[in-house]
Amino acid sequence: MIIQSTPQIRRANVNDAGLLAELGAQTFSDTFAANNNPEDMTAYLAASFDPAKQTEELLDPLTFYLIAEIQNEAVGYAQLHSGGAPECVTGAKPVELVRFYVTAPWQGRGVSAALMQACIDQAQQAGHQTLWLGVWEHNRRAQAFYRKWTFQEVGQHLFQLGSDEQTDLVMSRMI
Repeated sequence: MIIQSTPQIRRANVNDAGLLAELGAQTFSDTFAANNNPEDMTAYLAASFDPAKQTEELLDPLTFYLIAEIQNEAVGYAQLHSGGAPECVTGAKPVELVRFYVTAPWQGRGVSAALMQACIDQAQQAGHQTLWLGVWEHNRRAQAFYRKWTFQEVGQHLFQLGSDEQTDLVMSRMI
């Protein structure tokens, strides 16, 4: 049996709240649990990946999610939010790439590239000209991926993981 490896990217809707809560908690935990305090992870996961929280975000007209699926299985997702940007992001009409995750079995297999291109396309269609994000200063793999997509470091901001105040690099690119 041949397994399709090219993801289908679709815009999420309110019916995806449970899926996004589960996928978000799984991918965040897989990415960061080994390098963080378990109590801080538990607190962050509980606050950030609840179906009610995802429903609220899905109903926000300034936020949209994209889901990458292979064979009808969700293998990644991205969340974009148009709103304010930190002062270090100087490009016109910015949109934030709030979350960008691919499940571990699908990393390095083209899903991330397809999802990033879909994010750029959606942002352009919505009239944005700058895409920006925060990435943990210790997440070198993600930083390398973003640099490959021509993101450049433009500053830093704080990210609260439970009781742990961490430093994120702020990166941006024109779109």
